[in-house]
Amino acid sequence: MLTIRKATLTDIPLINRLARQVFPHTYRKILASDQLEYMMEMMYSIESLNKQMTEEQHRYFIAYSDGEPCGYLSIETENESLYHLQKIYVLPKFQGKKAGRFLIEYALWYIKSLSPDRPVTVELNVNRNNKAKTFYEHMGFQVARSGDFPIGNGYYMNDYIMSKEL
Repeated sequence: MLTIRKATLTDIPLINRLARQVFPHTYRKILASDQLEYMMEMMYSIESLNKQMTEEQHRYFIAYSDGEPCGYLSIETENESLYHLQKIYVLPKFQGKKAGRFLIEYALWYIKSLSPDRPVTVELNVNRNNKAKTFYEHMGFQVARSGDFPIGNGYYMNDYIMSKEL
């Protein structure tokens, strides 16, 4: 059974541990190892996660399969009508078992609950070589634009930005 709960600051070590399992697995064939290490530190260090949750107002959620952590997501409010799914990851052993669908559906429900009386747009970035693009399309997202976004140290995120209207 899949369940989900909002993460707190005390969950930062758990999110870090989950990211160390899923992020390298997801990008090992897409990114060079030095860029992968840089991005892990930039996005998933204890300090970075703390800043995201306290200063940047990212809301993290942790999904569980029969009580075992299986994935996570984070949502950022861009403005009153635009939300960004900053992160949505499922551990490798849970992929293909509906956990990704569960996380997306929960994220969309949660975002709509924040803005029940007005239309909103949900966006997410996906690497142009990530097979997850097909999954997001299946979930109703469409490519809105693409870009090469500098992230420091001479690295870029080469992404599609996908969107869905709610």
